[in-house]
Parts: sequence; structure tokens; C-alpha cells
Amino acid sequence: MQNDFTNPNVIMLLGYMGCGKSSVGAVLAKQLTMPFEDLDDLIVSTYKCSIADLFEKKGAKGFREVEHEMLLKALSNPTKRILSLGGGTPCYHDNMTRVNAATPHVFYLEATPASLAARLFKHRENRPLIAHTETESELKEFVAKHLFERQHYYRQANHRISVNNTSIQEVVNAIASLY
Repeated sequence: MQNDFTNPNVIMLLGYMGCGKSSVGAVLAKQLTMPFEDLDDLIVSTYKCSIADLFEKKGAKGFREVEHEMLLKALSNPTKRILSLGGGTPCYHDNMTRVNAATPHVFYLEATPASLAARLFKHRENRPLIAHTETESELKEFVAKHLFERQHYYRQANHRISVNNTSIQEVVNAIASLY
């Protein structure tokens, strides 16, 4: 049976910020001896400024345009590799449709709002969307609302992997077993 995927060699990791896409991607890349790319890092190296600065300069809409263009560029690269997406990437333009058309290896790293808030709270000032939150409880509420809005996109992934109370290696092993 012939597949119709445009880039079947790529493994895509998606999920809300703080779910571990970058950490899991780096370990998975070593285990599978494949390169690892983070879409946010590709944006930073191309635009020579941080995501927060780019968000501030271009606004949310402008940033999502940049992100979309960088995703299209990344999807056109046929190199066998692991690519992690920004938390909002699947939710804008037709990004999730394009991701699913590219590869059957799309993994949603799923976490609860409480787990995400606990992971993100101490680093929130580096994240434009959550920098305004003042307490972990407020952050949890914000994350829960955001997750509710984004679930429709995230759940279109071919695979869902729970990252609650699991080690990076356990998540990596789960992904590797499905690849």
C-alpha cells in the first residue's frame, strides 16, 4: 500500500507549552540517532531574536504568520528527523491539516492543567502567553482554558502520549515503540 504522506520520515511532537516536547525530542533523537529540530529554535535563528521579542515586535497575529511560514519550510525538508512544534502552532492557519498530511508520526504529549502549571510556573516570565500570571493557581486556570480551546487541534494527532507522572525516558520509549 502506497502512502500519500508528503514527509513520512519526520516525527512530529506537539502539545501545550511545558509538556516536554523539547526534552523528549532531544532524548528521542539520541535514541533513534536522528537529528532534532525545535520550530521555536528555527524561528529564533532565522529572525535573530527571542520568541518573546518577536511576539512583542510583530504581535500575536504577526508571530503566527512567521510561525506558519517556518512550519511550511520545515515540512518541505525531507530529512528524517524529529520536529517539535510550538504549543500554538497546530491551532492556527491550516497547520494541523498540513502536519497530518506530512507524516503518520504525529504525537500529542498530553498533560493535565495542574501538571503543566507546576512545570511552567517558575519559568513563566520567559513565556509571553503566561508571563502575566501571578500565582500557580491562576496559571492552572489559564492553562485549563487554553487547553480546552486547543484540544480540538491537539487531538488530531495520530498518537496521544500521557506525560503526567512519567519520566522523559518512558515517553521516549512509548514514542519509539510506535514509530
